[in-house]
Amino acid sequence: MKNILITGGAGFIGSHVVRRFVLNYPEYHIFNLDALTYAGNLENIKDIENAPNYTFLKGDIVDEAFINTIFDKYRFDGVLHLAAESHVDRSITDPLSFVKTNVIGTMNLLNAAKNLWKDNFEGKRFYHISTDEVYGSLGAEGLFTETTPYDPNSPYSASKASSDHFVRAYGETYGLPYVLTNCSNNYGPFHFPEKLIPLFINNIIHNKPLPVYGDGNYTRDWLFVKDHAVAIDLVFHKGKNHETYNIGGFNEWKNIDLVKLLCHVMDQKLGRQEGESAQLITYVKDRPGHDLRYAIDASKINEELGWKPSVTFEEGLEQTIDWYLSNTEWLHNVTSGEYAKYYEKQYS
Repeated sequence: MKNILITGGAGFIGSHVVRRFVLNYPEYHIFNLDALTYAGNLENIKDIENAPNYTFLKGDIVDEAFINTIFDKYRFDGVLHLAAESHVDRSITDPLSFVKTNVIGTMNLLNAAKNLWKDNFEGKRFYHISTDEVYGSLGAEGLFTETTPYDPNSPYSASKASSDHFVRAYGETYGLPYVLTNCSNNYGPFHFPEKLIPLFINNIIHNKPLPVYGDGNYTRDWLFVKDHAVAIDLVFHKGKNHETYNIGGFNEWKNIDLVKLLCHVMDQKLGRQEGESAQLITYVKDRPGHDLRYAIDASKINEELGWKPSVTFEEGLEQTIDWYLSNTEWLHNVTSGEYAKYYEKQYS
């Protein structure tokens, strides 16, 4: 049995990856490491918490001594590193937190893996999950490819770009077996309601304003989180060492068009008059360093590993809305802070 460490496994994307690996790979023992900050929620994975091949570890990747201890104790054969500070707005007000978690935390994991595996890299893998924001901003044309030069514009994307560079450097300098992926905006169940789609779903439910930055014409490529988990599975098992793969949904939407679609579907789901939710749209002052457009060319992972999105954006958005409307208790818990009590209840 291989011991696999997944960092950030109580977060949005991480919880979907943990669930997939626990259920699909009984020959692995999955260790889920999470600091349980505001975005980490064990309710996201309570359906598999008693699985025989699953262990939760509470800890912070910034704590070097702790990281070294668990690597020495559990002798991990693989690492899937998702733990990160990821909200751009928070990075603008508190950039040092992003440096600590995204750069120093990644360095601690790299050092621990290098020291544990240095005598034999066979069968080992360090998988670093990153973002398309490291590439900066696109104009009206073009797509991000794996060879697009890095040009980060926010403290968040700069911290992720730095961690990407360190992962590649450890591959070149020490021979560390790694793979790296850069993904577009994720959406789907269990997303903490600070990001656009879950925030606006929650605000529409409670008839609160929908704050749209600037003129709303910023464009993003949207990736359904369950499709992302499938891609992560494929890259971890079949990706080539020292390679980068871009993962995108082939779903470009201007923010304002996305919000109007979301309002339309929510009106139908909530039995409201057409256009009622759209009246909540409120244009607000733009944020600093706001990238105009992201769009990913995911042809490499499609051609080499056979991955492609399983749903259109419209299908994925409807599934996402249905999940939130069917899980109002989860939504209440995360917006009220009650979710933080789950760890004490389960692990005290």
